[in-house]
Amino acid sequence: MKKYPRITVNSQKMGGEPCIRDLRMPVSTILAMMAEGRNADDILKEHPELEREDINEVLSFASELIRFRELPLAVQ
Repeated sequence: MKKYPRITVNSQKMGGEPCIRDLRMPVSTILAMMAEGRNADDILKEHPELEREDINEVLSFASELIRFRELPLAVQ
């Protein structure tokens, strides 16, 4: 897996969940906002502490993680 300098894990923050730049903004929160239909511009307006590169790295991080996991998906 490649390195993600904008994604940090600190056991003292957010229960060790991956966050953006050691902020209290979990990667999963950004993904959930995007899944709800918000785009990067909306998220950046709502959370001025974030940068566009943060969102890009969240998407890249999630994409790479999913490649290395087995997910319980229904077979059709």
